[in-house]
Amino acid sequence: MAAVLLIPFLSLRFGVLSMLDSSALRRAAHFPPFRGSEKPAYWLYQLSSAALLLGPFFASVHTAPAPLFWSGAALYAFGLLLLLLSVIGFAAPSESGVRHKGVYRISRNPIYVSYFFVFLGCVLLTQSLPLLAALLVFQLTAHTVIRAEERWCRQTFGAAYERYCGSVRRYL
Repeated sequence: MAAVLLIPFLSLRFGVLSMLDSSALRRAAHFPPFRGSEKPAYWLYQLSSAALLLGPFFASVHTAPAPLFWSGAALYAFGLLLLLLSVIGFAAPSESGVRHKGVYRISRNPIYVSYFFVFLGCVLLTQSLPLLAALLVFQLTAHTVIRAEERWCRQTFGAAYERYCGSVRRYL
């Protein structure tokens, strides 16, 4: 059962984050107010998230063909490493509230990027088309969620966030 792949992911995302800073879990769970078409995108984002977390319970890891397995394992491991580095950075924001150290110097959204790599690894390891479909919906709707979060950050952090956006890419 591929559900075992969720253990490191959930341990990093929730366990390590709460150990580093108990208030970080509340900050990470914050969603900005959504407008218009962002609302249905948010609900599709939540449904696709649930599918990504439930899908591995109905799939198995396949070791053949070997290139798919090893590519999946590498992407999964890279995603977990990026998630760990992202969580460490998220747990220690600067005084302005804008994170700009560690992996946040490379991407404004490294946690979302790490999710993509972890779950793309899971897709390749399980060779599951339903999991691939959930990942595609997740990625498309996450972009809308991220844009709403950026609007909130601009309103909350002002010029500091604008400068950050000018020097760091949204994804990679």
